[in-house]
Amino acid sequence: AIEYTDMAKHARSVMEANGVADIVTVIQGAVEDIELPIEQDQLTTEDPESGEHQVVDIIISEWMGYFLLRESMLDSLIHARDKFLKPKTGLMFPSHTTMFLAPIYDEDERRLSNHDYSAAMGEWHEFVESTKSVYGVDMSVLGECYDREQKEYFLLSSRWAELPADATLATPAVVKKLDMCTCTLEDSKGIFAGDQDSTFDFDVVADDTPGGTNVSGFAGWFDADFKSRTDEGGVNAPKLSNPAHLNTGPGPYTHWGQQVFHFLSSIPLISGETTRLAGGLEMTRSKDNARLYNCRIRYTSSRRKSDEAKDGNLLMKGAPVESVYQIP
Repeated sequence: AIEYTDMAKHARSVMEANGVADIVTVIQGAVEDIELPIEQDQLTTEDPESGEHQVVDIIISEWMGYFLLRESMLDSLIHARDKFLKPKTGLMFPSHTTMFLAPIYDEDERRLSNHDYSAAMGEWHEFVESTKSVYGVDMSVLGECYDREQKEYFLLSSRWAELPADATLATPAVVKKLDMCTCTLEDSKGIFAGDQDSTFDFDVVADDTPGGTNVSGFAGWFDADFKSRTDEGGVNAPKLSNPAHLNTGPGPYTHWGQQVFHFLSSIPLISGETTRLAGGLEMTRSKDNARLYNCRIRYTSSRRKSDEAKDGNLLMKGAPVESVYQIP
């Protein structure tokens, strides 16, 4: 077991108290820097072609953050895999992860965020007026910067949510897949324009969405699978007879919940009509903190009769929308 913080000391105490200190070795340090007790524990590689450090049969790591990538712990896992895992027979758990995006109904929270933003700006204007009248100091020059800061915090930051299953208004779209045995450091950087799954095209049929009357925004989440290897290099790896699946989507509670990206203005759904949302998502690391991410969402909305073909006559087509959200 590898732990970077002083929690490693407590882990050792737990191992000793439970009589398994001779089985579980706790190593404190960054996984990129530590060395395994290869000679001491008589660890061996799977064949002479393997690297001298590739002696690990299974790597188990809970590295996943909000919307999977937040916290950027995947980098460390990839370093550990490439350095320590047996390349042909080693297993990674979770073995595969998938990121999803879907339009949602979440009007109460969207309106609350708008209300909080309006309240903050109201307090600012009151402060500017009182400062001018009492002290003769004009603070209005800071108004634009203050407005941008409040908008980023209240309106353009994703929100952790525990959405009900019926909050999703269309079939979720896959926006990224990762095979933990083959993904690269480049894959861990995020989602970029032009990536295979970076675009989406949702049809929201008003008469099929009893859970909501408006499109309030998008929600993102991930699934994680614990199953046999599917890459060509792992054809001889052990097979799992009882695979497991973790779903962090709307419905049952999980620690990760969903990340919600509210629209500044919701899109109403009209009976007998279908609203189409087509666009793309980019998810890139913040310049200020490499563990945090920003999401750029671009989309256009259009509306047609529900019995009309997808590319048929439109009742309305909106202007392109582009927003950048922080994932705090």
